[in-house]
Amino acid sequence: MPVTHAPIGVFDSGVGGLSVLAALRAELPHEHFVYFADTAYAPYGERGDAYVIDRSRKVIEHLVREHRIKALVIACNTATTAAVHLMRAENPDLPIVGLEPALKPAVAVSRTGHISVMATRGTLASAKYAALRDTFAGSADVRSVPCDGLVKAIEGMDTPAIAALCARYMAEAGPFGEASGEVDTVVLGCTHYPLVKDELRRHAPATLRFIDTGLPVAQQTRRLLASAGLLADEHGTPRGSLRLESSGHVAVLEAAAAHWLQGPSQGPSQGLPAPAAPLAPSTATTA
Repeated sequence: MPVTHAPIGVFDSGVGGLSVLAALRAELPHEHFVYFADTAYAPYGERGDAYVIDRSRKVIEHLVREHRIKALVIACNTATTAAVHLMRAENPDLPIVGLEPALKPAVAVSRTGHISVMATRGTLASAKYAALRDTFAGSADVRSVPCDGLVKAIEGMDTPAIAALCARYMAEAGPFGEASGEVDTVVLGCTHYPLVKDELRRHAPATLRFIDTGLPVAQQTRRLLASAGLLADEHGTPRGSLRLESSGHVAVLEAAAAHWLQGPSQGPSQGLPAPAAPLAPSTATTA
């Protein structure tokens, strides 16, 4: 198989990376993707760096060994802040795209200069985030809002919990408005959160801007593939495929993909081994 036909690996601690995957598939419709949800070891956002680095390393080893991926998107803010520098050093021939809270575009569009960043506690406590926030210390007031429990609620598609937590954390992120001292821009610093943007909007004025990283990550992935000569032939290649894999219960990923992911309906998939078992490939492919 030509290298240009090899899949792009995408991984997250759970289903949140589906928001990034949707943007990737829209930007790169002819590419093949393997999405890996490490749900048996989630959530990453409430773990230490050593744990996240170990899991990231194991997932990448699996994707390279079993699928010979041509590029990797770490669709997880926590894994990016903890591990992307090491993963790039350990895989020098593999283009790797990571995420970070979209503070730069948020500062660029904010009129009041007051921005709230909603993210996991792990992301907000990281040195990488601290350095990013310090970059804009003189140009914006940035409020960090750790959203404990929201990832778990989204993973379980627990509608009452999602509603309650969105209300709670939006209250902490405000007050919203366009007057002096009011927050007019919210950064969704976890890939799970765009999946519940409609619920978040229920607690905000229509003028509030939400910024996430899906589109910029998809565009950066295209640029990296193009510069490396790895883009699929858009004229000679049919629409790309999607393979779903999970270290936990694959039914959870299936249900989440059917619920959250725009695009072709998801077929049956098979999960990967549960915790403590070595990683092995799924046997089913979805289109």
